[in-house]
Amino acid sequence: MRPPLRRPGRRAAAATLAAALSAALLSAPPAARADAPADPVVTVPPPGDHGFPFLAAAEDLGSFGYTESEYFISGTAASYAKSGFWGSNGRWDVRESGRAAYKSRLLVRRPTDPAKFNGTVVVEWLNVSGQIEISPDYWFTRDELLRKGYAWVGVSAQSVGVNGGLGDVKGLKGWDPARYGSLVHPGDAFSYDIFSQAGRALRSPDGPDPLGGLQVRTLLADGESQSAGFMTTYANAVQPVAQVYDGFMIHSNSAVAAPISGRLVDVLGMPNPSRIRTDLPVPVFVVLTETDIPGAFLARQPDTDRIVHWELAGTAHGDQWAYDMGAPTIQKSVGSAGPQADCAPGSAPFNDGPGHYSMNAALRLLSGWARGGPTPPGGPELSTVFRDPRTGLATGGIRLPDVAVPTRTLSGERDTSGSGVFCGLYGARDPWNGDADPWDRHDSGDPSDPSFPHTAEPVLSTLYPTHADYVGKVRAAAQRSVDDGHLLPEDAATIITAAEESGIGG
Repeated sequence: MRPPLRRPGRRAAAATLAAALSAALLSAPPAARADAPADPVVTVPPPGDHGFPFLAAAEDLGSFGYTESEYFISGTAASYAKSGFWGSNGRWDVRESGRAAYKSRLLVRRPTDPAKFNGTVVVEWLNVSGQIEISPDYWFTRDELLRKGYAWVGVSAQSVGVNGGLGDVKGLKGWDPARYGSLVHPGDAFSYDIFSQAGRALRSPDGPDPLGGLQVRTLLADGESQSAGFMTTYANAVQPVAQVYDGFMIHSNSAVAAPISGRLVDVLGMPNPSRIRTDLPVPVFVVLTETDIPGAFLARQPDTDRIVHWELAGTAHGDQWAYDMGAPTIQKSVGSAGPQADCAPGSAPFNDGPGHYSMNAALRLLSGWARGGPTPPGGPELSTVFRDPRTGLATGGIRLPDVAVPTRTLSGERDTSGSGVFCGLYGARDPWNGDADPWDRHDSGDPSDPSFPHTAEPVLSTLYPTHADYVGKVRAAAQRSVDDGHLLPEDAATIITAAEESGIGG
């Protein structure tokens, strides 16, 4: 017969409880521990030699009712390492792997009048692919940001932006030592937590308030291109433990996410494809251009009530709009030393398609979605392989009026012979000419011919016999896009006005 079970004494019970708590802390995600790095301290930078921040807006933000300012954040950041197996489903666990002191910066653009603030802050992971910091998604969504009262914050998350990169390209510290000489970046392994701490500094600043007292309702994380790769890893691995952001905009990512170690070589050890985890309680909006599809299609996944994908016909990774928006800002900071597209002389002009209109709509939809609003509509998959043989346009995808009622061939691809490394990101446009035959033939069959792969070029007067016919088709296409949720009414009005003022038709 067994002896009766005894309840443990108080001392034993306390020891058992302490052991259980200790085990729980050791097994908990590192960012959730009680000893996680403290929120950063916010300070104001000195004026420096230039007297303005790197990447300061070249346009007069005051005319839009906006102000621009810069702040430093400093503290101790954590680095992370994989914990357990990482598969393609994105359900990635991490453990803390180190800590280091850091000091980085926030570039802030916000409404001057608090009454004009809509409650949403877009926090962009500044892109450093060109070895200097740029803000591509600010440029893509600039109209929506300024007209609807968002606040925007650019975060110097990566080491290259602060310390400099390849060749003689200077980081912030080299660009203006008097302003940025005190910055410290311990490496990209710490970039994820620096980005988390940037969000926390906006919600509850320790020091001067970067948002000037604005009441934050929604904090959205955003990244384009290389930054989108980091954003994918952040959403999958860091957001579940940091729980800082209310939603994610992932723009032009590839099928493979950035390594949690921050070391480029470790991308070889990342799951291919790297999909978005489906158990996040916050929404994720993935937007892909034509340029992105060949490198991203393997990561396609069904939409859910927390993940929506858009694939945009007639668009490019970088385009004429983003170039025109960003060039004056880059010129103001670095002059001719900034990254260039380096396209060969005489090659096709940049894509000037509707990418920015789609990004405006995606941003507004994500902001409402993150506040508990409806899930945005999805869209059909895009094919860059099967193109319309008459127009050269890609098939499928979301088709805004520039594509639905075409006047030129818009592509995310281009001939890059004799061009620099960034040229291919800007896509191409092929204006349609000819007025004699219904189709102006291109019979070269040469892939290096800018007109390839389409073999015929429409004549606008044949497609649109009268100006009224053209405007009517644009108006109808714009309304369809608005009804489908892929275009904002304000942008539809801009598109229709441009059609009315054009000479197309007849």
